[in-house]
Amino acid sequence: MKKLLVYLKDYRRESVLGPLFKLLEATFELIVPLVVAAIIDRGIGTADKGYILRMCLVLVALGLIGLLCSVTAQYFAARAAVGFTTKLRHALYSHIQGFSYRTLDRVGISTLITRMTSDMNQVQTGVNLVLRLLLRSPFVVFGAMVMAFTIDSRAALWFVAVIPVLSAVVFGIMLVSIPLYRKVQGLLDRVLGATRESLTGVRVLRAFGKEDAEVSAFEQKTEALTAMQKHVGHISALMNPVTYVIINAAILLLIHTGALRVEAGVITQGAVVALYNYMSQILVELIKLANLIITVTKSVACGNRIQSVLDMPAGEETQQAEADGDPQYRVQFDHAGIRYSETGDESLTDVSLCVRPGETVGVIGGTGSGKSTLVNLIPRFYEATDGRVLVDGRDVRALDPAALRARIGIVPQKAVLFKGTIRENLLWGNGQATDDEILRAVASAQAADVIEAKGGLDAMIEQGGRNLSGGQRQRLTIARALVRRPDILILDDSASALDFATDAALRRALRELDYRPTVFIVSQRTSSIQHADQIVVLDDGRVAGVGTHQALLESCEVYREIYDSQFKKEAARA
Repeated sequence: MKKLLVYLKDYRRESVLGPLFKLLEATFELIVPLVVAAIIDRGIGTADKGYILRMCLVLVALGLIGLLCSVTAQYFAARAAVGFTTKLRHALYSHIQGFSYRTLDRVGISTLITRMTSDMNQVQTGVNLVLRLLLRSPFVVFGAMVMAFTIDSRAALWFVAVIPVLSAVVFGIMLVSIPLYRKVQGLLDRVLGATRESLTGVRVLRAFGKEDAEVSAFEQKTEALTAMQKHVGHISALMNPVTYVIINAAILLLIHTGALRVEAGVITQGAVVALYNYMSQILVELIKLANLIITVTKSVACGNRIQSVLDMPAGEETQQAEADGDPQYRVQFDHAGIRYSETGDESLTDVSLCVRPGETVGVIGGTGSGKSTLVNLIPRFYEATDGRVLVDGRDVRALDPAALRARIGIVPQKAVLFKGTIRENLLWGNGQATDDEILRAVASAQAADVIEAKGGLDAMIEQGGRNLSGGQRQRLTIARALVRRPDILILDDSASALDFATDAALRRALRELDYRPTVFIVSQRTSSIQHADQIVVLDDGRVAGVGTHQALLESCEVYREIYDSQFKKEAARA
């Protein structure tokens, strides 16, 4: 949590003025009991109405000045807290954007969402309250004790006795609560994860009639969260009653001692009232401090969770290359392999492949054979744990990730579009592209009819492309990649929703592109890749064969089985 305070450095002035004005308010508040004592002893005792009126005006003035100080302190504290959280949220979001796919897979999206929202709001609340109350409450507590000693040192000894006891109670409960609040936030992650999974997969749930099972599973996670929150709440709830009991017991003893001192003529009745008011102030401030500590405890736990994300390496720093490869090849896989976890088996093993500029490479294999993993090594979404991947003879780990990806057009398996116009979505590929360049890319992606049907480039796309069919989304995502005019184009099973005629027209258009990119086509269809310059056949993470369509039919059993399952059986049925 301490490391996060660096984001507060631009708000030093607000961080100083906020507590300062709160201390001024507290100072005026400590004067009030003395004024009340003077009213009782001199005004009421001597029936001096003029004096009483003047002292009442002093009380009103103290109240107004205290209100002004309080409002000013709140303004500066809120400004610092909101500004701090804004900078922290930007830093966290920027850091998350640099995560590799492996880190995102390990951490989990639901956890990151919780830390960007719930945890961040809790930290903001904690910073706001700390700036307003962290100095004020102890100042009033010890100030009241000092003022009590100026009135009567013997009666004030009760203040000396009660404050350490209250401090022990407050800080003891805080120490017990901190680890428990951390567990609460962890359980909240699980609830959010279940919620996100159920809502995104609601159609599948209904199709298989699993609503009741999901509701039951969600209730179990929610009940676990509720039980932990109740447990922490029971501990935190001890704060107020225990402090009230201690303070009220101290008040009884104080009044008893004060009465004896008044009867002995040592102090006045007004002094007893002042002592009572100071003890009441201590009660109020300790209750505030107790609630502050509960909030700060939550904030510290949430801040530590945010810091743990910031401490995770982005995994995309440039590294020193062992040696350059052959620059005549656009992409090289040099005995590349990858495992997703340190102890897991390799998902890809010993892949070696050389691809020249302008060549088309097809990648095919069974489900889970590592096709997407292979092409994700090129833009360094995943890093090879064995061997290396080179682009233009340079190890991708030695290249700046942003510069590397600026040369690559990627169409992922899931066609993702964002809310906005078609033009805004396509300009993601190249923000400087003209309408003519966009329309040429759209034509190559066989999406011209989509633009025409929707009414032009300014037609709106709903979030996630909900107002488009699967095939329309895929063609627009291909057009978005082509707008970039990339050196390397990766189509990761991105034509699965297209019919055979449109798929064939798309492949023909890609071959006719004037800038001749190196194309990687991941597909389940042999028809989509049979005209590729090279075809890589993967089987359980290993290369089962590399060659042209005809050569693989003769030499690779895995490829021949895939081809026969798609064509010969259909021919037999025909």
